[in-house]
Amino acid sequence: MKTVLITGCSSGYGLETARHFLANGWKVIATMRKPDAGVLPSAENLRILPLDVTSEESIAAAVAAAGPIDALVNNAGIGVVGAFEATPLAHIKKVFDTNTFGVMAMCQAVIPQMRERRSGVIVNVTSTVTMKPFPLAAAYKASKQAIDGFTQSLADEMAYFGIRTKMVEPGYAPTTRFTVNNSINPQDLIPEAYAGFAAPIFAEFGKPQMTTKESDVAQAVWAAVQDTSGQLRFPAGEDAIEFAKHRAV
Repeated sequence: MKTVLITGCSSGYGLETARHFLANGWKVIATMRKPDAGVLPSAENLRILPLDVTSEESIAAAVAAAGPIDALVNNAGIGVVGAFEATPLAHIKKVFDTNTFGVMAMCQAVIPQMRERRSGVIVNVTSTVTMKPFPLAAAYKASKQAIDGFTQSLADEMAYFGIRTKMVEPGYAPTTRFTVNNSINPQDLIPEAYAGFAAPIFAEFGKPQMTTKESDVAQAVWAAVQDTSGQLRFPAGEDAIEFAKHRAV
């Protein structure tokens, strides 16, 4: 039985991805900041562990407790929406600590065992914000764009040791808890001078449109883990697939 460690499993993409791997017979190490045994069905091949990707001590403890890991899915993330000039630097650093440095730290913690076995797969969950400009999401885009570039380079390094490295790129998902962990209301980051600019953007968010479902992301992660080709990017959701066709260079 193969083992996958998934970060950010308390809700959203991570939770659905954990369910998907369980249903397909994998041993799942579902991690979250505050473990909640009620979010996933009881299963012999499930283990829920506490993990804060911004803490090196927490990462080390979780990886040690997990044992051999065949697949690492870096899903944990937080968001921030608002005018860049009004976004406190402390919030921007918090976003990077989770979305960027947290992913890098997880990779550093797991790569040694994969390198020794000369096998394994790393999947970093990014976003369609890396494909085109997204106003009012500059800091969030920057944190995910950094992981896009990081993953491209890491993939070449890891291939030498037989480790596959992939990216899953979810589209717009209004049901995700995008800014919950940042404890900030997007409306608080819209100065009066930006009101006319921001209003149509927020209105667009509220319209019915092609959106990414949690199951889309779970299936894309599953496909990425199973893939043995050189494919690096796996768009998730109809809108993400459409964006990918016109990816900004």
